[in-house]
Amino acid sequence: MAQPTSRSPLLISFSGMDGSGKTTQIASLLKTLHAGGVKTCLLAFWDHVVVAARYREGFVHRVFKSERGIGAPGKPVRRRDKNVRGWHLSLVRHFLYLLDALHLRLVVTRERRRHVAQVIVVDRYIYDELSNLNLANPVSRVFVKFVRAIVPQPDIAYLLDADSEAAYARKPEYPAEFMEKCRQAYFELAKLLGTMTTIPALSLSDAKKAVLKVAEDKLAENGRNAALTSQGLTAA
Repeated sequence: MAQPTSRSPLLISFSGMDGSGKTTQIASLLKTLHAGGVKTCLLAFWDHVVVAARYREGFVHRVFKSERGIGAPGKPVRRRDKNVRGWHLSLVRHFLYLLDALHLRLVVTRERRRHVAQVIVVDRYIYDELSNLNLANPVSRVFVKFVRAIVPQPDIAYLLDADSEAAYARKPEYPAEFMEKCRQAYFELAKLLGTMTTIPALSLSDAKKAVLKVAEDKLAENGRNAALTSQGLTAA
């Protein structure tokens, strides 16, 4: 088993629309890293980073009548939160996302200083919130760049792509047409940030290989050789 070093842990984030396979890919990466003797820490953005998460969740349930639970095949859930738009909500989102960005910086800095994990994996990131903004708005675009400058930059920022209809079938929570808008928003955000690694809509096994290959290469760059995959598949 590899021992922690004084070197700063790698930061890896996973982003993508609901149903894109983040949970599956994170589990695969963590399992493989552990098998390779790499110590990890998993942070869930909503649980460990989002400011006043419980109150924000309760607000959307009471005010927007959003249904509780997680959608599953055959058991759809009618969510109403990020798909509710309006100029007043946009202002609120900018404020809340700024708070989350500042807290994200604190959380990651604190975890890095512990020097326990060699790799910190974050399930979702501030990028998933920024994708909810109107990225055609010049003010929002400036805001995105400002947030990018103040949060820790992941060594790997995965963007998992998926066919919107397939994603909806796996996790039926938002209308399929809204899912496609989310998909395009992620593409626009990735273009604006210029720092995300897109894993295209592949089969599950090929997507796993792509994720592992990128992680393996990044670990090697930082002097942490770990054989995560025997056959590489280049990500976009």
